[in-house]
Amino acid sequence: MAERLVGRPAPDFTMETATGNGQDFGSASLADYKGKWLVLFFYPLDFTFVCPTEITALSAVAEEFKKLDTEILGVSVDSKHSHRAWINTPVNDNGLGQLNFPLAADITKSVARDYGVLIEEEGIALRGLFIIDPEGEVKCQVVNHNNVGRSVEETQRVLQALQSGGLCPINWKPGQSHLVSK
Repeated sequence: MAERLVGRPAPDFTMETATGNGQDFGSASLADYKGKWLVLFFYPLDFTFVCPTEITALSAVAEEFKKLDTEILGVSVDSKHSHRAWINTPVNDNGLGQLNFPLAADITKSVARDYGVLIEEEGIALRGLFIIDPEGEVKCQVVNHNNVGRSVEETQRVLQALQSGGLCPINWKPGQSHLVSK
């Protein structure tokens, strides 16, 4: 059973990354995102079938997230070399093409384990998505079965609701009234 992280400090991490340009390597740590919102999402493996649909959809709206002072970081248990190869594989060949955010390598599986999304017996992560606020607190935690992709629109809506500062009813969207404002 995944541990509840909402309302708690996000587990710390440092991982090597493949940058979205498909050429460079880097690193990412929770401290790099201090002062910004972070959408941290886990996916099972590179070169699979549902994963590229999610990753490329998030990449397509990455600029919209940046306007919301939010960064995106994708994570799987694959190596940074596998990530780079997948980014450099054409979309028509089940590749990603260039991305607008990095992919992090959780080779030791420790980050997936810390976030409660590691399927120990398979050695891969569930589709976990976490929204972390600028102070490093987990504000949203969504975990899906690996056969089901997540909704970019719902992620964006929840982020905006969290940033709005009020009590947001079901299906709330920016510009709509809050139930109660802070």
